Amino acid sequence: MHERGLLESRAGRHAQARRTFTRALHRAADNVTIAHIQLSLAWSESELGTLDAGIALCDEALALNDVPAPTIGLAWSQKGLLHSLAGNGDAALVAFAHAADLLDGQDHEPLGNMHLNRGLVYLQRGQALQARQDFERALEEFAAAGLAEAIAKAQHNLGYASLIAGDLARAIGLLDDARPGMNNLGPVYAAVSAQNRAEALIAAGMQHEATDAIRDASLVLGRRRLRQSQAEALLVLARLKIGQDEPREARKIARRAARLFAGRGSDAWAARAQAVALSAEVLTGVRRAALLDEAANIAGQLKAQGLVHDASAVLLQSARMAIRLDDLPAARARVRSVRQRADAPLENRLLQHQVKAELAKATRRRKPAMQHVRDGLAELHDWQSSFGSLDLQSSLVGHGRGLAAEGLRLAVEDGRPEVVFEWTERARALTSRVAAVRPPDNPEGAAQLQELRELHAQIRAADADGRPVTALVRSASALQQKIREKAWHDPGSGVVTEPATLDALLPQLAKHNGVMVTHLATHGGRLRVLVATGDETRVVDLGPWDDVKHILRGLQADLDVSAAHLPEPLRAVVRDSLGDRLATLSERLLAPVADLLSGRPVLVVPTGGLAGTPWTLLPHLRGLPVTQPRSATLWLAHQHGPDHPRRRAAFVAGPRVDRAHEEVRRAAAAWGEQGSVLEAADASAEQVSARAADADVLHVAAHGRHSADNPLFSGLELADGPWFGYDIDRLPHVPRTVVLSACELGRSTVRWGEEAIGMTQAWLHAGACTVIASPASVDDDVACEVLAETHAGLAAGRLPAYALADATQRLGLGDRSSFMCFGAGW
Repeated sequence: MHERGLLESRAGRHAQARRTFTRALHRAADNVTIAHIQLSLAWSESELGTLDAGIALCDEALALNDVPAPTIGLAWSQKGLLHSLAGNGDAALVAFAHAADLLDGQDHEPLGNMHLNRGLVYLQRGQALQARQDFERALEEFAAAGLAEAIAKAQHNLGYASLIAGDLARAIGLLDDARPGMNNLGPVYAAVSAQNRAEALIAAGMQHEATDAIRDASLVLGRRRLRQSQAEALLVLARLKIGQDEPREARKIARRAARLFAGRGSDAWAARAQAVALSAEVLTGVRRAALLDEAANIAGQLKAQGLVHDASAVLLQSARMAIRLDDLPAARARVRSVRQRADAPLENRLLQHQVKAELAKATRRRKPAMQHVRDGLAELHDWQSSFGSLDLQSSLVGHGRGLAAEGLRLAVEDGRPEVVFEWTERARALTSRVAAVRPPDNPEGAAQLQELRELHAQIRAADADGRPVTALVRSASALQQKIREKAWHDPGSGVVTEPATLDALLPQLAKHNGVMVTHLATHGGRLRVLVATGDETRVVDLGPWDDVKHILRGLQADLDVSAAHLPEPLRAVVRDSLGDRLATLSERLLAPVADLLSGRPVLVVPTGGLAGTPWTLLPHLRGLPVTQPRSATLWLAHQHGPDHPRRRAAFVAGPRVDRAHEEVRRAAAAWGEQGSVLEAADASAEQVSARAADADVLHVAAHGRHSADNPLFSGLELADGPWFGYDIDRLPHVPRTVVLSACELGRSTVRWGEEAIGMTQAWLHAGACTVIASPASVDDDVACEVLAETHAGLAAGRLPAYALADATQRLGLGDRSSFMCFGAGW
C-alpha cells in the first residue's frame, strides 16, 4: 500500500495518496515501516493541507525508537524539504546537515534527493553557486542509481540555478534538455518545467512568449490543488506583468499568490509575494506614505529568511516612493542600506542604478545621476555581449528601458546638444554597441533551415491546391522555435563600444556637407528633434508625440495600397490621400528645421516608433541622399573604416516577380563582366548563399515577407523556399552593399520602444555597410526602373544614397519610390 501511495503521489494525485498512506499506516507493525509511511504522508499533507502538518509528521518519525540511522537521515531530509517550502531556509539547512551525516553514502537515491532539495534552499536565497554544486552532486548520485526521471529533475534545477546566476544560454539549454524527462513525469512536472522555462524567457526579455506558458502552468497546478506550486506560478506571472507595464494587474496577482502561500503556512513565500505586490504598487505611481513602513517590515521578514535579493528589491522600490513623497532622507537611508552581493540578479543591480539616478536627480545633482545611468547600461551591455544572437540581444534591452528613459529625461532637461546626442546614442539601438561575432559553424542549423524551407514550399503547394495546411504550419512553427533557441547558445564577442561624441561627428558631417536629424520621444509625451550640421546644432520641441503617432496610423496601409495595380482613377485617389498624409507628417517632423536640410545629404536616426517611416517620400527630403543607420556611432565608424572598391556584383531573380528577370539583367549590365546573375532553379538558397559570400554587392529581386513575430524569420522567396534572416549569419563573408528589391523587407519590428530588428537590421548587424530596401510594398515596375538605374551609379563608384537619389530624380518617380538606404549610405 505504501508503494501504491507513492505512485499516486508521483502522479500528483495527493488526496488519493493521503488516503492510501493513512490506511497503510494503520496496518504497519514496525517502527521502520511506520517512519517511511509517515514521511510519505508528510509530503501529501504538505501538498493538500498545511506545511505544519507535514513537519509534525516528520517529527513523529524522528521520535520513533529502534529506527536505523539512514531512516532517521531520511526523516531529517524530508523535514528540510518541508521547511524549505515554507521558506524557513535556516531550519531547512540545519535539517539537511543532519541528513547528510546520517544517510548511507552508498544509497544513491536518498543522497541525490537531499542534495536536490538543499539546492532549492540555496536557490531561494539567490546563492546560485551553492545551488549548482548541490544539483551537480544530485546528478552524480542519480546517474549512479540509474534514475532517469530523477536525472531530469536535477538537470532542470541545474538549469534554473544557471538562470539565477545569469548564465542564460546554459540555463535555456539545460531546461530544454530536461523538458522531455519532466513531461514524462506527468502534467504537474510538465507545468513546473513550463513555468521555469517561462522565467528564462522573462530573463531574456521575451515577456509575451512567457505569458501563455505561465498561465497554463498555473491552471494545471490549480486544478490539481497544488497550492504551493500554483502560488509560485502566480508569483512569476505577477513579475511578468510588471515587465509588461501592467503594474495594477501584477499587484492583484501577487496578492492572490500571497493569500495562497499564507493559507499553507508558507510565511516567507508570502512575504516574497507581498514584496512583488508592493513593487507593483510603486510602479502604479501612487503616493502612499504607509507603504514605507510596510516595505521595511517585509524586507525584515525576507532578510530573516536569508532572502536578501528580495529584500533589496523591495527596499529600493520603497526608496522610489520616498523620493515621490519628497522624503529624501528616508530614500537616501534605504538606498544606503542595500548592499548588493556579487551574485545579485542583473534586474536588482539595474534597479539600484536607476534609484540612485532618481535620487541624485531629486537633489539636483544631474551629473552623478547621469553617471549612475551610464553604469547601469554598462552592466546591461556586458551581459548582452555574452550572447551572439541578435534576437536575444534585442530582447534583453527590455531590462534597460527604464534606465535609458531616465537618461533621455536627464539629457533633455540639460538641453545641451552634445548631452542630448550622447543619450540618443546610449538609449536607442542598444544592440548596436555590442560588437558582432560570426557564429560557429553549425551543420545541424543549416539542415534545419533547409527543412524549414521545404516545409514552407509544402505549405505554399498545399494552399494552392486547397489542401489543409494546419499540420504543416504547426511543424514549421515548432521548427522555427528550435532554430531560434539554438541561436541563443551562440557565444558573443564580449566587446562593447562606447558611443561617439558630437565633437567627433561634426567634422564628418562637415566633410560631406551633411546634416544629421535624430528624433527622440521623451517622458511627458513630447517629441523632439536634434539637428546637427558641420557648424550648427539645434534641439527643437516638435510637440506631442501622440499627434505624430495619430498621423502614422494608417500610413503603412496607404503605402501598400498605393503600390497595388489599381485602376487609374482609384490609384489617383489613393495617391492623393497618401500625399496629404506624407505632407502632414513632413510638416510635423521636419518643417521646423527645413532651413538646414536644403540640398544636403541627410543622416536620419529616428526614435523606434519612426523606424519604418519612408523618409525619402517626405516632401522635405524628396530628392536628397538619405540614409538611416542603426546609430550615428555606427555611421561614423564606417566613415573611418577602409573604403573597399566594389568589384563583384551578384544578382538574383526569385520566382513569381513580374519584372525580376528584366530588373536583374538590366542592373547586371551596368557591371559588365563583374556582374553575375542567378535565375529560375539556379536561384536556390544554397546557390545564393555561395554567390553572396563572394560578392561586394548583392541584389535580390524576390517576393519578401516581414515576420513581426520573429523578424529574423523574415525572408526572401527563392526557388526552393525562403532565404531567412538566420541564413545571413551563416555567410562566411557579407557583401558591403545589399539591395533588397522586395516588399516589406525594409520594415522593422520595434522592441521595447527603441530597439528595432528586421531583415535590414540583420544584414547590418552581420557586417553589411549599406542595405537598400523599402519599408513598404513597392510597385514591381517602379522597383525595376529605379534599381536598374541605381546600379549604373553604384558601378560608377557613386555612394549608394546618391546613386539611389539620382536614379529616382532622373526617372521622375520621387513620389512613388519608397526605396531608401539603411546603414552608411553616404
